[in-house]
Amino acid sequence: MSRLFIKQKVFSWRDRFTVKNELDVDCYTVEGEFSFGKKLHIYDITGDEVAFIQQKVMSWKPRFYVFVRGIQTAEIVKEFTLFHPRYTINGLDWECTGNVTGHDYEIVRAGEAIVRVHKVWLSWGDSYELEIFDNRNEALALAVVLAIDAVLDMQEAAAASSSSSSN
Repeated sequence: MSRLFIKQKVFSWRDRFTVKNELDVDCYTVEGEFSFGKKLHIYDITGDEVAFIQQKVMSWKPRFYVFVRGIQTAEIVKEFTLFHPRYTINGLDWECTGNVTGHDYEIVRAGEAIVRVHKVWLSWGDSYELEIFDNRNEALALAVVLAIDAVLDMQEAAAASSSSSSN
């Protein structure tokens, strides 16, 4: 099992942050790319790209593709629901359960936890703790969680811009 911590910078024009382990050692660097649609590159400590996340821009539903070492591995789709957001993780036998908007959820396969996500409260900026139960899934689990977080960020930005334009 591994435990990773994500702390995103608050006033950043571009996504760029590090992912640390429980010993506060850098494990990954995540960099956003300025483009049409959100793109995130995940690099290991040697600088090799281990995963890439790309938003599908022309889609009825929010949709992101996850590539691991250059191969499309998963497609994250936010489903239209009335009360609780639901995410489909195509390409893997993974399912997202729990309170995604509260950043307290799990991604499971056949009832067995792959990764558990908790928001760390009372911190400057968004901080998350990821418990990844199989180290072989570490980069993939990190990428899927970041894709879900990207959908949440897009929705919060859209809600903020619609409320400010209505005033």
